[in-house]
Amino acid sequence: MKSTKLKFPEVLLLEPEIFEDERGFFYESFNQNKFEKVTGKKIYFVQDNFSRSKKNTLRGMHYQLPPMAQGKLVSVLQGEIFDVVVDLRISSKTFGDYICQKLNSVTKQQLWVPEGFAHGFLVTSDFAEVMYKTTNFYSPNYERSIIWSDPDLFINWPNHNNVLLSDILLSDKDKKASSFVNADCFSQP
Repeated sequence: MKSTKLKFPEVLLLEPEIFEDERGFFYESFNQNKFEKVTGKKIYFVQDNFSRSKKNTLRGMHYQLPPMAQGKLVSVLQGEIFDVVVDLRISSKTFGDYICQKLNSVTKQQLWVPEGFAHGFLVTSDFAEVMYKTTNFYSPNYERSIIWSDPDLFINWPNHNNVLLSDILLSDKDKKASSFVNADCFSQP
């Protein structure tokens, strides 16, 4: 497994070794020993989540507060997404900054998003199937969302095929998400 640190060194882009031949391909989608080696931490996953979304669906920007904060290992099984991570750690040098990463089913790259970050994605292919492992269980009482179009974050979402903002597909929950200035954030980096 190849590991690349991104703008936030805690957020990692992971690339599996893929074995291909005339029959198809094989790769390890997760290996606990290799994962702990690249993250330098003992991390345990307790829940797998799966979504299938059509083009222009935007899911995010989601996170959970302590004690139910979640780390996420994000994979795309079909299609392509534009993945975004926002640093919500108040004492971090990169607080309020974000990174973007395309993930797709061709490269099979994964994104490790530890606790302390908001996460979301926009589907850029006709549809996308996304699987993510989490380090804590879903907890509605600790769940929070920041509006995807927050002017203070100014996330540079892609404009594929001249998609209008009104064409973005959102859940009711994501339409009502908090602004960044009113968001509950993490006090520890």
